[in-house]
Amino acid sequence: MDSNVKILIVDDHAIVRAGLRKILDSEEGIEVVGEAVNGKDALEFAEKTQPDLVILDVAMPEMGGLETISALRNILPAVKIIILSMYGKESFAQEALRSGAHAYVLKGDSGEALVEAINNVLQGKYYFSDQIQETLVNFFSQEKHATNLPELQRYDTLSVREKQVFRLMMDSKSNNEICKILEISTKTGEKHRTSIYKKLGMKNSVDIVKYAIRIGLTDSAPF
Repeated sequence: MDSNVKILIVDDHAIVRAGLRKILDSEEGIEVVGEAVNGKDALEFAEKTQPDLVILDVAMPEMGGLETISALRNILPAVKIIILSMYGKESFAQEALRSGAHAYVLKGDSGEALVEAINNVLQGKYYFSDQIQETLVNFFSQEKHATNLPELQRYDTLSVREKQVFRLMMDSKSNNEICKILEISTKTGEKHRTSIYKKLGMKNSVDIVKYAIRIGLTDSAPF
């Protein structure tokens, strides 16, 4: 492992943070530069400490893990992010990866698994817990070929946030308007729009409106 790897721990449970710090402090070349209890605190710590890697819980108060991933990458585009979660459901892992996480480790895994995830991520690789690895391999394959799906199924490949952006695009909202409504940065808004176009195989907002009509979406339809 490279020396002087700076890691930020983000989890709302003190006992989990203490356990993680104990594991990491025993590893040569790792420096824990801070601990945060939620996403908002994580952003402040990240700006101050400039970590190389963030270990992040999914379910936290004030700002959850998935929202925090995008915000962290706006602050530190090169930061590596490992999700450490008690949730083994494929939907959580898929959303984390869509948001920009590099690894998904379960809290029931061993400390050795976490260290292995750190090593893999620092080498530019992805890492998944054994329990969800096969599911995520299938997920990546499905994402790659999403534009070959029937039109209605393509819509289901969008994340929850992307569906929110999609609906606002249907209403002819500009990117600035969408970002104000959803309280996200302009850069994040553009990222979501680009992802939507890619997943649906479209080029502009006119295509979005036509597509919405074809699959029967209305203003009253839920995100």
